[in-house]
Amino acid sequence: MMKWIPVALALLLSACSSTPQKTYYQLPALGASVPVSTGTGTATRQLWLEHVSVADYLAQNGVVYQTNDVQYVIAQNNLWASPLDQQLQQTLVTNLSSALPGWVVSSLPMSSEQDVLNVTISGFHGRFDGKAIIRGEWVLNHQGNLTKRPFSLELKQGEDGYDALVRTLAQGWQQEAQAIASQAGHF
Repeated sequence: MMKWIPVALALLLSACSSTPQKTYYQLPALGASVPVSTGTGTATRQLWLEHVSVADYLAQNGVVYQTNDVQYVIAQNNLWASPLDQQLQQTLVTNLSSALPGWVVSSLPMSSEQDVLNVTISGFHGRFDGKAIIRGEWVLNHQGNLTKRPFSLELKQGEDGYDALVRTLAQGWQQEAQAIASQAGHF
């Protein structure tokens, strides 16, 4: 009986030492960054993406997955490579730059003549029915006139898994960038 204790202890310790591997995700910027010339005489519009904020449950390191109508899980091993709000802001600048040719889109203030955009994200996660959810609102300040628009996207994932979820979220975020660009371009 005593000779089995070391074997059982070795099996127990080896089971405890195998920790799951952590995977880190970065949102791909799907729009190509377009160089803009600001030579003299060029009427270039400017857009300052002042801030992208995310709900508290999205501000964690883990990718979020909704397991039913009221429960959410924050992944412990499938993590954002950098804070989600930073990734959303960086990719939105790239996607808006691509969608608004002739504009200078920046995450830094440029002048007093710029339009100012702020975005609040209340949903950016996967859901139990195989959909990626992107919800929130944006506010655009154009010469003192405010335009506020809510958005809500539900996109079907092409396949299972966190890789597919992140790619689908990136596609939805690009779609929202196109919608913002469409509105901004009307001013």
